[in-house]
Amino acid sequence: MNRLIKIEWLKNYNYKPFKIFTILYFSIVILLLFVGLIDFDLFGKNINLREEGIYNFPEIWNFTTYIVGLLKIFLGCIIIFSICQEFSNRMFKQNLIDGLSRKEFIISKLSTILIFSLASTVLVFLITLYLGKTYSENQDSEAVFKEIFFIGNYFLKLFTFFSFLMFLSILLRKSIFVFLGFFVLWFVEGIASGIEKFANVRGLNPKEVMKVMEEKTFFSDYLPLSSMSKLIEAPFNRLKLAKILGMEYQFHYPTGALIACVVWSIIFIAGSYLILKKRDW
Repeated sequence: MNRLIKIEWLKNYNYKPFKIFTILYFSIVILLLFVGLIDFDLFGKNINLREEGIYNFPEIWNFTTYIVGLLKIFLGCIIIFSICQEFSNRMFKQNLIDGLSRKEFIISKLSTILIFSLASTVLVFLITLYLGKTYSENQDSEAVFKEIFFIGNYFLKLFTFFSFLMFLSILLRKSIFVFLGFFVLWFVEGIASGIEKFANVRGLNPKEVMKVMEEKTFFSDYLPLSSMSKLIEAPFNRLKLAKILGMEYQFHYPTGALIACVVWSIIFIAGSYLILKKRDW
């Protein structure tokens, strides 16, 4: 394993996009987590997210993981570029000639995915804990770690997403096609979700529609990108302003999405290996 990690490091260390996107990602993550300390002017009204409760325990775990999760495409670009360059520069074929097996190739890429996922998760955990301990109105020991499971969900979300991009990169081999494939799937999932939900609420009154949307589980929720997004739901109903406006927050642990993400991760990893094994390079 150490040998494969060293090989992967040597491949990426002098690769400029690797350095740029890595520095860019972690810099933006740190800045974004502190965004709640800045005052915003919205329609002439001063808004401070810290005063709205985004740094309060236990809600802070939901807010930080959701916000930072939106940036995962930056790390995803590193995964895409590092894998696609293997094929565009014929590095993969040379690796096979030098004795690196297809299984070892997959393991080396998975090690990069695992390291990035862990590094991002640990960073978010430490900064979230610091911000909560510093600015939370609730410092009760039970509340501090009550929703820490969002950190685990965040790690799984990253790992599944990167495994998906690895699969697309090995399947399509060119970064432009990978990005197109990603956006096509995102668009198709959105269409499928819209059609399914419309079919289930057609003819119902607004109150019944809301009830169905809250209680019913849809098949489209278990598609790859949808299941990843379901791991960490948008927390905006937890803002103080939302509560004043009468918006309710209801939480149900996304067990189905968690299982779906684990299954999709296995499918993407196994699929990547089978493509490498079956295709004549």
